[in-house]
Amino acid sequence: MRVHICAVGRLRAGPERALIDDYLTRFDRTGRGLGLGPAKIHEVEDKKGGGMAAEAVLLERALPKGAVICTMDERGSPLSSPEFSQKLAKWRDAGRSDLAFVIGGADGIDPTLRAKADFSVSLGKMVWPHMLARAMLCEQLYRAASILAGSPYHRV
Repeated sequence: MRVHICAVGRLRAGPERALIDDYLTRFDRTGRGLGLGPAKIHEVEDKKGGGMAAEAVLLERALPKGAVICTMDERGSPLSSPEFSQKLAKWRDAGRSDLAFVIGGADGIDPTLRAKADFSVSLGKMVWPHMLARAMLCEQLYRAASILAGSPYHRV
């Protein structure tokens, strides 16, 4: 199952980029034998004047046809790492070939796009900057693959 991270904003070189690249490399390496990956980031323009609605149009264009759509949203379901890994495994085992995580811009995800999601995940009750949310999602993808592989990376 290919994983797509569809996100608003362009990530420049720096510590967040290095962290994201590291976790996605680890995810691709660990997930390959599990039928997970590769992971790819699709960045769309931050629409300063158009707001969430304009960003939603661009995000929808970035979504692969037929993909499971999972928004990253403070109103979503808070999952433990093992629960998140089981969610990924369930979608993979159901024969879904693409999974798209959607990360909105500074104002979040437009309600019309949120309504189209198959699932929504929260990274907790706190709101995170979208670039940090990206890094946290990438770490959780690697952690999920590690859990499914029986790796000691995840400790209870």
